[in-house]
Amino acid sequence: MENLRHIVHIDLDSFFVSVERRLNPALIGKPVIIGGSKDRGVVTSCSYEARQFGIHSGMPSSKAYRLCPHAIFLKGSHGRYSEASREVTKIIHDSVPLYQKTSVDEFYIDLTGMDRFYDPYQLATDLRQRVINDTGLPISFGMASCKTVAKMATNQAKPNGQLRVPHGGEVDFMAPLNISKIPMLGKKTCEKLYTYGIEKIGDLQKTNVRFLESLFGKAGKYIWDKAHGIDDSEIIPYSDRKSISTEHTFHEDTANRHQLETILVSMTEELAFKLRSENKLASCLAIKIRYANFETHTLQEKIALTSAEHVLIPGIKNLLKRAWNQHRPIRLIGVKLSQLCSGSYQINLFEDNEEQIKLYKAMDSINFKFGNKTVCRAAGMEITQRNFNPFHPTV
Repeated sequence: MENLRHIVHIDLDSFFVSVERRLNPALIGKPVIIGGSKDRGVVTSCSYEARQFGIHSGMPSSKAYRLCPHAIFLKGSHGRYSEASREVTKIIHDSVPLYQKTSVDEFYIDLTGMDRFYDPYQLATDLRQRVINDTGLPISFGMASCKTVAKMATNQAKPNGQLRVPHGGEVDFMAPLNISKIPMLGKKTCEKLYTYGIEKIGDLQKTNVRFLESLFGKAGKYIWDKAHGIDDSEIIPYSDRKSISTEHTFHEDTANRHQLETILVSMTEELAFKLRSENKLASCLAIKIRYANFETHTLQEKIALTSAEHVLIPGIKNLLKRAWNQHRPIRLIGVKLSQLCSGSYQINLFEDNEEQIKLYKAMDSINFKFGNKTVCRAAGMEITQRNFNPFHPTV
């Protein structure tokens, strides 16, 4: 008998808003917007009450204010949200054999094989209730035979609900939904399908796969599979121990603070760019110092989840100040970012305005195309000039 898959997708509802409401219950039932002020910034998260006015994440806060002037605007605290995410992660880690953390507020869990001993749906129900009881945060989950359908079930179960799609019921569950409900199906793809009268997933299910391949190439088969609930992608085990690091050995030992900070800026930029290119966030920052006699010291600290160098650089400079005996020359210096998880700009948005976010995306776009360090801070240029054209633009 085939071993049926039991995949659970868990999503914390309006996570950042929920954390704020846990601290201040007076916010419950009101339109709440996280991210900047009504005049400046970007919406990072918003309550369901605010969404009724057409507000969504990534929208300029000024526009959100025009849509809902009576909304409550909060700058937000990424430290609080990171800690709340860790609380939930620990509960899941202690409760299930295999899970994947895909962002600060989203998880996939694989309960395949557990049905020999327990009811997987009851296990997921108990886990959800444990998170609610222990953290006070609302949470939704969907259960299905694959990640795609499980995520769609979660979205249908929100807010603060749960839904199981039985094996063999995937096509019927998906059929009445709009094609835009399929995860990873982009806006342009949907618009192209709309022009052919394909609006519901049921329409897509009836479409010949060869027709879709004529429109989208190899992606046509991928779209057809998704519409039929076919998704063999595995749960990638989550690990808190993943890290990226880089080191620099000096030709001559140095105690020049400016030189050390210049190197650190360049290395931190490099690691931050790598994080963003891999859609990762780091929650631990460390510095490594090796003196002339090879004596080595490391110092690390927990940080709020981030991939932005304007947050990381001050942190690494502070670690240098704390770790370095300034009377001793340094032979080697290194930077390490660890305890990584999947995620993008959602945490960084709290301290960023719209222009800064656009700047990061523009920098990354150029560096993806022409190579890392094509665009970088002036402070990081001194190290790159040995390996790159000295006329590179800086910001």
